[in-house]
Amino acid sequence: MKIAVFPGSFDPITIGHESIIKRAVPLFDKIIIAIGKNADKKSYFPIEKRIAWIKEGFKDYPSITVSEYSGLTVDFCKIVKAQYILRGLRTSADFEFERSVGQINKQLYPEVETIFLLSLPEHTSISSSTIRDIVSNGGDASRFVPKSVTLI
Repeated sequence: MKIAVFPGSFDPITIGHESIIKRAVPLFDKIIIAIGKNADKKSYFPIEKRIAWIKEGFKDYPSITVSEYSGLTVDFCKIVKAQYILRGLRTSADFEFERSVGQINKQLYPEVETIFLLSLPEHTSISSSTIRDIVSNGGDASRFVPKSVTLI
């Protein structure tokens, strides 16, 4: 069984994330959307809300599950027996960062492969931090998030 972990904070999940996940469905038997908990980082949206949004958004996709984890992503991959880490790339800067992380992950857990999918051109400028900035300043960011996400 080909299991992929798609890690992130998803604070909030964006239409870019959604696109990557849906495009990856035919590639894997199971995709675990893994929300990383970082005790040193303050989240904007509560993790319970982020989990609920993702579960609702992918309720019609039986091969997709949602989980939260802390610690190293490769350790989570070992626990869930995932052979792949799925990552989306928007820019060349994303590639440089993700390449170095992927190479370290390969050294820490040689059985895991990092798979990159390119974002659609229309999603390149969309990021969770931009959405948080729009919301915190009273703007309407609904066009940048899946329909399951209620930012109010």
